[in-house]
Amino acid sequence: MTAEELIAEARAAAANAYAPYSRFRVGAVVVDAAGNHYTGANVENSAYGATICAEGSAISHAVSCGARRLDTVAVSCLDAGEADGGYPCGNCRQLMVEFGVRRVIVDTVDGPREHLLEELLPFGFKFE
Repeated sequence: MTAEELIAEARAAAANAYAPYSRFRVGAVVVDAAGNHYTGANVENSAYGATICAEGSAISHAVSCGARRLDTVAVSCLDAGEADGGYPCGNCRQLMVEFGVRRVIVDTVDGPREHLLEELLPFGFKFE
């Protein structure tokens, strides 16, 4: 699928976000090594530390369905007014390392922006 198609899925997932505190609605889609798609949305909590990011939600969805090798994560939160689309946090980037994500696509006002995960987290921890 194209970056634009994946971003469209991430935008649709953002509609399901539970964000009553920040109104920062984020959606993500994960594509596993077999080409299957798994979506997720952020889930806020009044105890902010218990909040789940959209990327983590989508990765958890994939893993709970049996995926172990992930290729791509696309994320969107443009409705929150983020011109750069809102890049994944450090915790989500490390979670991506754990499952071998290669490509990260971020929704921006100028269109999808693609990165290799190693650009976003050059020295991610991997226990081997």
